[in-house]
Amino acid sequence: MGEEFDDTRPAPSRPDSGVTAPSPEATDELMADTVMTSRRPVVDLVEPQRERVSRGALDAVLGLSSNSAGPPQGIYSFRVGEFAEPVMLDKPARVGRDPQTSRISTGALPRLVRVSSPGHEVSGTHVEVRQVGSSVIVTDLRSTNGSVVMQPGSIPRKLRQGESVVVSPGALVDIGDENILQILPMQRLG
Repeated sequence: MGEEFDDTRPAPSRPDSGVTAPSPEATDELMADTVMTSRRPVVDLVEPQRERVSRGALDAVLGLSSNSAGPPQGIYSFRVGEFAEPVMLDKPARVGRDPQTSRISTGALPRLVRVSSPGHEVSGTHVEVRQVGSSVIVTDLRSTNGSVVMQPGSIPRKLRQGESVVVSPGALVDIGDENILQILPMQRLG
C-alpha cells in the first residue's frame, strides 16, 4: 500500500464562529476554526448497521464478562445532522470524508461513517466516537481542521490533534463543512 494523500483543505478562520483563537504557543497544534451551521449534511454508513444488539455482544465489545457486577444499562448513539439516523455505539465509530480503520486493530472493528465535505474541511478519518462502560469518548484523530466540542452548559472547546474528551448526551461535535455530531441519550437494553 502506498502513502496516503491527504487532500483536506484548512478551513478559513472565522471571527464570528464563537470559538476563541488559539494562543500563539498552541498555534502549531491547532488549525483554523470550524464552522457550525444547520444545513443537513449527507451521511453514509460505510457498513450496514444492526437494529438491536444482544447483551452478550455488548459485553464482549465493552470488555465485560457475563459474571461482572454492574453491566452497562444501555447503549449510547450519535447522529450527524438533525435528520440522520442514529449510529449505535455498540462498537467504536470512525467519522470522516473517507473513514478507514487503523492499520493495527485490536478488539472490535469500528463502524465507518462517511460524511459529505464539499469544501474538504473534514479529514478522511476525522474523529472516533466510542462507548466505554457508561461514558462516551470523542477522539480527534489528528484531523487537519480540528474538532469543536460543545457540551451542554459549557463554552465550546477545540480539541487538539489526537485529544480525547468524555462527552455527555446533548453534546455537539463540529467537525467542519456543516457536519455536527450530536450525542444522543442512552437507549436501555431490553
